[in-house]
Amino acid sequence: MHGKKILVFGATGALGRQILRQGLEAGANVTAFVRDPRRLTLTHENLRTVAGDATCDRETVAAAIRGQDAVISALGNGTSLRTDGLMQRCLLAIRLGMQNTYVKRLIVTSAFGVGESVNDAPVLMRVLYRLLMKQVFEDKAASEDQLRSSDLDWTIVYPVMLTNGPRTESYRVGEKMALNGFATISRADVADFILKQLGDRSFLRKTAVVSS
Repeated sequence: MHGKKILVFGATGALGRQILRQGLEAGANVTAFVRDPRRLTLTHENLRTVAGDATCDRETVAAAIRGQDAVISALGNGTSLRTDGLMQRCLLAIRLGMQNTYVKRLIVTSAFGVGESVNDAPVLMRVLYRLLMKQVFEDKAASEDQLRSSDLDWTIVYPVMLTNGPRTESYRVGEKMALNGFATISRADVADFILKQLGDRSFLRKTAVVSS
């Protein structure tokens, strides 16, 4: 990964910060795309910041993508259960920017329970998803459909319930994974998996469920 140029959307979120930190530790040249640069407290000689709004500022998005080796999206809704099509608008701007600048590799963080992955969730989790996360998950699923019909080299990552636990590098990954109870995975391990995909084509144009 040393010397790779990586652009990270959602860099000020809890997962985004893990991706930045681990990417920089591995020697990558990382660009953080953020709405408010003041929220990014991490500093490093190989880290640069681009300020913009991925929902509407397509020119800034495309300019940030130009010359990158890979793009990573750690964008999400935070604690909000309303979306207003957030992920669809963001991934549209990212997809168009990548296609216009001929950058191919894209890794997107989604969530276990989105799309067909809900079929592998325990019954109680399926009920909670439908009651609480219906709008958020539908938005994510629609945004992912954009990628599946594109010519990008995408990977969609479906982590289970996220925690702030340590990086263990010991976790399970698969296109499908039947789970029992409330499975968890640390954000640090999700970041570890995401960054490893920059040199691994096993999940190219595939989804990857990640669980401890």
